Amino acid sequence: MVSIRCKMIVKAELEKLNLHFSSIDLGEAEISEDITPFQWESLKKSLLTSGLELMDDKKAILIEKIKNVIVEMVHYSDELPKIKKSVFISEKLNHDYTYLANLFSETTGITIEQFIIAHKIERVKEMLLYDELNLTEISYKLNYSSVAHLSTQFKKVTGLTPSFYKKLKQKKRINLENL
Repeated sequence: MVSIRCKMIVKAELEKLNLHFSSIDLGEAEISEDITPFQWESLKKSLLTSGLELMDDKKAILIEKIKNVIVEMVHYSDELPKIKKSVFISEKLNHDYTYLANLFSETTGITIEQFIIAHKIERVKEMLLYDELNLTEISYKLNYSSVAHLSTQFKKVTGLTPSFYKKLKQKKRINLENL
């Protein structure tokens, strides 16, 4: 999991700077003491070399938290929550959903729903390639109302039907295996 690797990197960098922390979660570290400007810059540079970004803008941090909750919900859970996504995100981040949705749209140029759909389609692609579940099982697992709804959304995003996408990827895989 990417978030575990990130936590380990952040923990190591904080320890190098002798900064004490109580938790590291969802892209946020709770540090016990005040950070000097030198420590801040050092942490910022070392995290950047590891491919991570240190943020101090509260709105940017909240946007990242929204993205992380969605990625975790879609890619790393066995099944999507049965409650409304808006309620799930709101409860997880302890903020009003309307505020989160407006902030997300203003900042990213897309809605939270569009972001969720994009990630659900990426997850469908993964599941199709692993070939462990059929479309009915995938649609159930990702809370689609029907296979037709999943297929329509998939085609709208990718331009391909799920079955054509699967055949296309299998042909590419076969071609690579024959090299």
